[in-house]
Amino acid sequence: MKYILMMNGTQANFDSYAKWSKQDIEANVAFMRNFRQELHDSGVFVDTKELAWPQEAKFVRSGADGEPITDGVFPESKEFLAGYWIVDVGSAEQAYKIAARVSAAPGPGGKPANMPIEVRQVLGSHGDLGL
Repeated sequence: MKYILMMNGTQANFDSYAKWSKQDIEANVAFMRNFRQELHDSGVFVDTKELAWPQEAKFVRSGADGEPITDGVFPESKEFLAGYWIVDVGSAEQAYKIAARVSAAPGPGGKPANMPIEVRQVLGSHGDLGL
């Protein structure tokens, strides 16, 4: 079963991260690289991507003529998707353990950041939805 592990944060989290020391940022980045390699080496890795900073995001909806209408990020948005991992594991419990590991990535001073990681099963087709 495939699961997506989504790292979410608030604008305040992103602002704080930008102020971390160079050493703390390097430790966090090294952890993330090693984490990705561990997933790959264990055979559960499917995909991962970093995303651009939230202020670069756009919300898009279809206009009356079908053309895209874009709006900037709304100031009332509380959380943003920072990045994700897709893993292929045998159970939700395995996905939760992986999410807990990445949640503990080092933060300032090397202390675990305890970032919230949302875990959701990836459904493969409309049949998974009963459609």
